Amino acid sequence: METTQCSFCGKDESQIDKMVAGPGVYICNECVQLAGRIIEGGGKPKGISRRFWESMTDDELLASLPKVASVAAQVEDGVQKRVAEARSRGISWARIGQALGMARQSAWERFSGEE
Repeated sequence: METTQCSFCGKDESQIDKMVAGPGVYICNECVQLAGRIIEGGGKPKGISRRFWESMTDDELLASLPKVASVAAQVEDGVQKRVAEARSRGISWARIGQALGMARQSAWERFSGEE
């Protein structure tokens, strides 16, 4: 059974009330509320930077790696499913590659499942 995780906090769908889906990413109601508070506050909260991991301890940084990898895998799965749907509709590898910013051959090699 597939489970979906919030792309921001990494919580599993069973741990939250609602999940909003975007193009290959998901955000839970708790993260939406936090984002709303940040936006209403007129900027970023103190202590948050674009590269917030720089302030993490080594242990915190290492603990975050599986969460980020899991979200990356979830996004990759979403791309795979959309490419499969495009192919089932008869969309050419050339058009799929163009949409992904890669050559037709690269798209075929990455997504066809053929060696």
